[in-house]
Amino acid sequence: MSPSRLPLAAALAAGLVSGCATNPATGARQLMLISESQEIAMGRDYDKQVVASIGLYPDSGLQRYLQQFGTRLAATSERPNLPWTFRVVDDPVVNAFALPGGFIYVTRGIFAHLNSEAELAGVVGHEIGHVTARHSVSQLSKQQLAQLGLAVGTIASPEFEQFAGLASQALGVLFLKYSRDAESQADELGLRYLRRGNYDPREMPHVFEMLDRVSQAQGGGRVPQWLATHPNPENRRGRIEQEIAAGPQTFAGTAVNRESYLQRLDGLVFGANPREGYFKGSQFFHPELRIRMTFPDGWTMSNGKEAVVAVSPQQDAMVEVAPAQQPSADAAARAFLSQQGVTAGYPVRTSVGGLPALTAGFAAATDNGSLRGTAVFVEHGGAVYRLVGYAVDARWSGYQDTAERSLHSFGRLTDPAVLGVQPQRLSIVKVDRRTTIEELERQRPSPVSLATLALVNQVEPATPLEPGRLVKWIVGQPVP
Repeated sequence: MSPSRLPLAAALAAGLVSGCATNPATGARQLMLISESQEIAMGRDYDKQVVASIGLYPDSGLQRYLQQFGTRLAATSERPNLPWTFRVVDDPVVNAFALPGGFIYVTRGIFAHLNSEAELAGVVGHEIGHVTARHSVSQLSKQQLAQLGLAVGTIASPEFEQFAGLASQALGVLFLKYSRDAESQADELGLRYLRRGNYDPREMPHVFEMLDRVSQAQGGGRVPQWLATHPNPENRRGRIEQEIAAGPQTFAGTAVNRESYLQRLDGLVFGANPREGYFKGSQFFHPELRIRMTFPDGWTMSNGKEAVVAVSPQQDAMVEVAPAQQPSADAAARAFLSQQGVTAGYPVRTSVGGLPALTAGFAAATDNGSLRGTAVFVEHGGAVYRLVGYAVDARWSGYQDTAERSLHSFGRLTDPAVLGVQPQRLSIVKVDRRTTIEELERQRPSPVSLATLALVNQVEPATPLEPGRLVKWIVGQPVP
């Protein structure tokens, strides 16, 4: 999903109008080669890509709540007239991010880990700060001036970037890494908007405590996505505490809204949703689509909204499965094989897992070299699936058998236990006596660990919980 690049000439032309401008939120002079109208247009374009590649959480009430909540905070900012858009994205990771023009996203994963509306105000206010300070646009202006393209994360090697866009329109999403100065500035602006929204600023440090605990719980594994673009939460917590101490110390009348926030989380999907597909070893199952497939052992696998991919250890070969947009295997084959730069033999009719299919070998020319592979188009359940295995041209012969064996493992999913799998969810429980998470876990076992239960509630397992306190509990079956 490579974002479109603004031609340097267009950026410089815009610079004749914009040039260096004083930012209304920070008071600083900024190099600005992208106008506000261009910024909004970019945001709208990227928003479509985010929605397609990550997906929105299917809860209209929660979506409406975040839009209204974010709009109220943004109205206190220095750019209240932007087309502010706030979305809950269907992602279990702890993350929040902003795109140019006022498009802000909060994952259901971070929703599950926050414990009050004031904490949410700290997260959303921070992302509003990135937009009002025009951090993304300022960075893009500098890149345009240096004749650089946008940096887009991809799981594949550079040789794959162009062709990966042919097979799947979204292997990555735009995440510009901000400088530490920009992060500190967004934190300060977030605190400003939190105060203007009349929330208790003493809740904001809890966000950084939570991020730090989530990071430690990962044990050096996958850190919260917010940390990929946002520096160390421990240092940020100290700076915010200093800012709070230097500000007004009258907190009467400020809001925390802990209980009302937690009640909104009742029923929220927690963790990965197996209904949308999951891996068990090298096997992939998708209960909703009723499909299964086996990927090559030892390859790095990823399940996205638009495609499931597996990349070889050397990152020089890939197997990918994605729904095709065409109504038949014939139409899908024609659309794929007729793309610019692709040459292919005539598709051959075959059967994959007992399902009607077409297959063809192909080659593709890219800016970084040639690729070669096999494409299979399978009809199943009223849909068409495009299965592609490919590698760098010179190495395809070494991967062909492995890739094609994976492609031909595609088939119907019929196991009732797998078809009926359901996600884990948050249940909001009011404790009726003084207790601890540790004691509660003994009384009502959960499919997740004691440490996870303590983490989502931002307490220790032995922290006393007073009667009447609302507690997040995770219910459901263990993840397959």
